[in-house]
Amino acid sequence: MKQLVQIAFLAMTIASSPIFGHGDDDSHGAVIGKLGDPAKVSRTITVEMNDAMRFIPSTVVVKHGETVRFLVKNNGLLKHEMVLGSVAELKEHAELMRRFPAMQHADPNQVAVDPGKTGELIWQFAKTGKVDFACLQPGHFEAGMKGRVTVK
Repeated sequence: MKQLVQIAFLAMTIASSPIFGHGDDDSHGAVIGKLGDPAKVSRTITVEMNDAMRFIPSTVVVKHGETVRFLVKNNGLLKHEMVLGSVAELKEHAELMRRFPAMQHADPNQVAVDPGKTGELIWQFAKTGKVDFACLQPGHFEAGMKGRVTVK
């Protein structure tokens, strides 16, 4: 029962995350963007993930308002994921993943990819600045599996 309560709390925490802010209203925290419309994709960026706990490339530059399709390839033997967010949000989520390693999620700001497979994440970047990304599988973030999108 205790684990069920923890999972319910986790679901509420993730759902109320400022990453899913309301439009351009910055009063709700660091709005990084929103799920992109596939019909409005301006370009595709391939991001490879590997068991050396790295993203290739680990830095990406996009334009403010741009909708990007990330083609995310897992070249490793372990499951990996690409999650967009602020450093604080990613650290918090990584901690939850460590506490609940079997946790499955399907948030619009992330894609989980099994070994040898490819997934996609379509995202529209709402404001200029930095948006971080990371793999939050237990231990991967701590091993350095992270990157950054610069929105100009």
